[in-house]
Amino acid sequence: MTENYFNYFTEIEDHFQRARGTGLFLLSPLDWALIEAWKNAGIPLEAVLRGIDQAFDKWRSRPPRARLQMVNSLAYCAQAIAAEVQTMLDGGPAKAAGAAPFSIEDVRAYLANNAAALRKAGLEELAVSLEAVPVDALYSDLEQLEQRLTALEEKMIARLRADANDEALFEARRTLDRELKPYRGKMSTEQLAMLEKQFLERKLLEGRSLPRLSLFYLHS
Repeated sequence: MTENYFNYFTEIEDHFQRARGTGLFLLSPLDWALIEAWKNAGIPLEAVLRGIDQAFDKWRSRPPRARLQMVNSLAYCAQAIAAEVQTMLDGGPAKAAGAAPFSIEDVRAYLANNAAALRKAGLEELAVSLEAVPVDALYSDLEQLEQRLTALEEKMIARLRADANDEALFEARRTLDRELKPYRGKMSTEQLAMLEKQFLERKLLEGRSLPRLSLFYLHS
């Protein structure tokens, strides 16, 4: 599983679709924000995939009359995933880091495309900083490269948040509250706060047509 570390998003999306068993199913903005929250919290990919399986096993074990409504969000799996994380913390073996599933040419192209998007959005200073990241020197230490990119992403989002229209932020929160309402009982206060943060950040980026900078999004 470790070789898929940087395919975090696509692995979860594919696994949820298979577990649901209904062919292609498009994840919602809420689902993507939830995946981002798990990634940023350091939730292992293996724990998420196991939790999805556990949640669907429990759903399928219910009487047919209790399964009239399909599982339509990853939020349904949040409790099972939290339980899997705790199981791993209670004694699961640590896993060795694996190789990244992309080449240095992929990384160079990814950063160049993102720098162009930043420049197009008028964020010249951030574009220059991204272009100055020493890819050749850091490719052998992807953890350090990821930290550099995450720091730039946080700076970008802070800039967007400072410039954001209050009405746009309010509307994003209303959308989140509406989509999250059926699942609030399945998440802790901490999980809900983290999910709100990720959801709002995603809306800010979409509003300016800006990409995420983290390597986790390279193949997304």
